[in-house]
Amino acid sequence: MLIGVLLVITWLILLLRYPAKALPVSLAAFIGLGLVAAWVLWQENRETRQLDRLDVRIAYAPERCPADRPLSLSLKNGNDVPLTELHWRIAAYAPGDTINLAENVYSSPRYRGPGELQPGADWQDCLPLPPLRPGYRPQTLEFRAERLQGSFSN
Repeated sequence: MLIGVLLVITWLILLLRYPAKALPVSLAAFIGLGLVAAWVLWQENRETRQLDRLDVRIAYAPERCPADRPLSLSLKNGNDVPLTELHWRIAAYAPGDTINLAENVYSSPRYRGPGELQPGADWQDCLPLPPLRPGYRPQTLEFRAERLQGSFSN
């Protein structure tokens, strides 16, 4: 932080003392930083739109899945490019409630996608339950994938 403050002070001194030379360099640097910031925002916005086009459904289904992995996951890639990587957390909610009842501790399961999933393709899997707060039964809860992070091949 101290180095940043010193750089700003130095830049201001140069701008005041040598405005004819420092102003064009400052404008070029400002335009360059603006272009980089715009490109980063565009990339993040594109990734967010692509993640929004994923259809992720999670349900408690002990009749379809093994006892140690009772959550049924269905994932559909609604993008026009392949999904290459996907990570998420599972949240559990009582119907109509907004409080996450899944405890996200260090020992919680890590959830990952199938690897490469082509456009329009489906993927199903069974997942382990996240640790739940005491007193809640999984059959009474709604499960959702949250904090999706992924990448797509473009």
